[in-house]
Amino acid sequence: MLYLIGLGLSYESDITVRGLQVVKKCKRVYLEAYTSILMAASKEKLEEFYGREVILADRELVESGSDQILEGADQDDVAFLVVGDVFGATTHTDLVIRARELGIQTEAIHNASVMNAVGACGLQLYQFGQTVSLVFFTDNWRPDSFYNKILENRKIGLHTLVLLDIKVKEQSIENMARGRLIYEPPRYMSIETAAQQLLEIEEKRQEQCYTPNTPAVAISRLGSPQQTFKAATLKELCDYESGEPLHSLIILGRQVHDLELDYLYHYCDDKEGFKKAVVEDQEFFKPPPYVPPPEEEFSD
Repeated sequence: MLYLIGLGLSYESDITVRGLQVVKKCKRVYLEAYTSILMAASKEKLEEFYGREVILADRELVESGSDQILEGADQDDVAFLVVGDVFGATTHTDLVIRARELGIQTEAIHNASVMNAVGACGLQLYQFGQTVSLVFFTDNWRPDSFYNKILENRKIGLHTLVLLDIKVKEQSIENMARGRLIYEPPRYMSIETAAQQLLEIEEKRQEQCYTPNTPAVAISRLGSPQQTFKAATLKELCDYESGEPLHSLIILGRQVHDLELDYLYHYCDDKEGFKKAVVEDQEFFKPPPYVPPPEEEFSD
């Protein structure tokens, strides 16, 4: 059996009881180590808690060397550990598909992830639309495909969760071209960078998806003792000192429930200013008028 086991968000002890029981009986235990990180637990802490060796699985191993992970899983139990929940990244779905092709049974043991823990900021989960990812811009690569999804969410009044890029075990273009296995230091996108990049794309596209005064919520170190929230406008978040990773960001929808606002005010430096920004944003981003479809003509 291949077991895919969610680890939760922060501590080595956030694993579920059943997940821990499975880890202890598996022949090999892999830790997916590039889509996210456990903020309060190192590989060594996991090994001490599990009483087992943990094999780090980087991007190259998971995406190109899945056969190594799956080797013997038709006869022995193998664990694949994922920070957050098991299916937080499409890569893990690919691993399950590959296992099925080889006739290997799979089982998922779920856990908390940013997708549900984000409700801790006070926004209601069923008011969220499509989740988007924001990558680090480079001098010649500034992708804006996320913009369309935010715009779609905003048109129907829903919040947008923006997941911020992390770069772990990445190579520079020069080292890749020269075939040198030299990796860049890990990088984690900050709230400030995310807000600046979002506003840059609005300036480029000018489709009025959002403005510098659109209200947003900065989320830092979710699920850890150092968890913080900040409710402010995108412009204000450009100068926010978000601190240690990991971070994510929420762009508010134009339909914000009063209970959501009451909760968010606790995270405002300027409650009245944030309240004004919400009202102005609702006025700025009004849905297009409803146009009924043409009536069908019927003939005898």
